[in-house]
Amino acid sequence: MIKKVDHIGIAVKSIEEASKFYEGVLGQKISGIETLSSENLKTAFIQIGDVEIELLEATSSDSPVAKFIEKKGEGIQHIALEVDDIKESLEELKSKGVRLIDEVPKTGAEGSKIAFVHPKSTNGVLLELCQK
Repeated sequence: MIKKVDHIGIAVKSIEEASKFYEGVLGQKISGIETLSSENLKTAFIQIGDVEIELLEATSSDSPVAKFIEKKGEGIQHIALEVDDIKESLEELKSKGVRLIDEVPKTGAEGSKIAFVHPKSTNGVLLELCQK
């Protein structure tokens, strides 16, 4: 079911401000900046080896990322696992009694199909399943 860790989502107040660290200090290139209006979100990716870091910036105060930052501050918001078939993976998890946030995949950044698994089923970690 799981192919690899695809990316780590980090909630930030400002992608522009965060880029000063990732580009200026670490020397990594930020790419793939995209606005997802349906999610009230702006994203940017940083490729590091086989895994990406996804910077997540809220575009409205009622977005999940804004609420996350308000409650916990900036930091790791989710871990994304790449799967071959997201619908099949969701059905398998559901059949095993895993609590899902999204029972049907939606379109995420870079056109991926995504769905989230509830942290109550994963020892407090928000997991995202993604299919490229």
